[in-house]
Amino acid sequence: MLMNAYQRFPVTFVRGKGPFLYSDQNVEYIDCVSGIAVNCLGHAHPVMVAAAKEQSEKLFHISNLYHNDAQTALAQKLIRNSFHQQVFFCNSGTEANELAVKIARKYGHKTAPTKSKILYMKDSFHGRSTGALAITGQQKYQEPFRPLMGDVVECEFNNVEMAKALVNDDFCGIFIEPVQGESGIRAATPEFLQTLRDLADQHDALLVFDEIQCGMGRMGTLFAYQQLDVVPDVVTLAKALGGGVPIAACLTKDKANDVIVPGDHGSTYGGNPFVCAIANAVLTELVDHGVVAAVKERGSYTQKKLNLLRVRYPFIQEIRGTGLLLGIKFDESVVKSSDVVKAAFENRLLLVGAGDNVVRFFPPLNVTLDHIDVMVSRLEQVLETLVPQA
Repeated sequence: MLMNAYQRFPVTFVRGKGPFLYSDQNVEYIDCVSGIAVNCLGHAHPVMVAAAKEQSEKLFHISNLYHNDAQTALAQKLIRNSFHQQVFFCNSGTEANELAVKIARKYGHKTAPTKSKILYMKDSFHGRSTGALAITGQQKYQEPFRPLMGDVVECEFNNVEMAKALVNDDFCGIFIEPVQGESGIRAATPEFLQTLRDLADQHDALLVFDEIQCGMGRMGTLFAYQQLDVVPDVVTLAKALGGGVPIAACLTKDKANDVIVPGDHGSTYGGNPFVCAIANAVLTELVDHGVVAAVKERGSYTQKKLNLLRVRYPFIQEIRGTGLLLGIKFDESVVKSSDVVKAAFENRLLLVGAGDNVVRFFPPLNVTLDHIDVMVSRLEQVLETLVPQA
């Protein structure tokens, strides 16, 4: 019936509340996946429910042929809380990155027909459409769908000298995730980010940050770049922006503004009143009601608890990340991340894996310390079952 695109766990969830999910058998699970960094306020948060109810009684969709107040309010809130000036709303992170590619390409073509190359990072993940896939540095995703978009060049993540050697005046864009999520919560170094900023300026290219997973408060600031001392020309957002409804955004500043004009791009559903009203309620909760401001404290508490597990279980090699963008790196010769995720599921703790034998630890951003205690305690029970027998 459904296309065989996912390997699903044998459970059907029918409702949720906060960090908890309930199956059709009324079994309770604690959710440390958050829809893969989407459900930033947990499940069925009252502000989202109220916003959905109120907006559903007004308008769902009118198309972008007309203005709508919810879209305008959301755009204004994003701009007020960022260093960027223009916004385009779409439906998914992949779409936001597709637009960022088009902005970079068109920006480059204004200077010269040959200024079309895009630098991307090895082990990156920017989406599964053919354009976003072309700048996703993982062969396992690319290989079945070649040939992909051309004029893209791969650089090793955090390799300053390689980036300097590759980028020249033929480049129109440089794409990077400040923290690579799918590849195992791997952070870009300050030196590497500054090098990319300098190269973009030197060669008149656009620096693009993909903050789809690491942005919207998960690192303890609304935008990841706000704690990195490097401001991109373009930033793409999705996931937590809507708290569970499909919405994404591509934000631009200064030289990246006004590249797109009528006829260059569009989105039928992008920025419709319904999703924008909910996203605005989410953003208000994150920014105005102190959720993001508390993430660093909650993240620090969580990291301390996870590091205690690392001491107890030597097959945990590293606790990675910042805020509540956390990953647990396991010694693959002893424990596979997929086994941890499977065992956790059987213990009613939902976790998600990543590359480099990492398990991501992504609770809602408004998680309580008590809930963190439950999550870590349940994880400890799982790890105890995985201890190698002498």
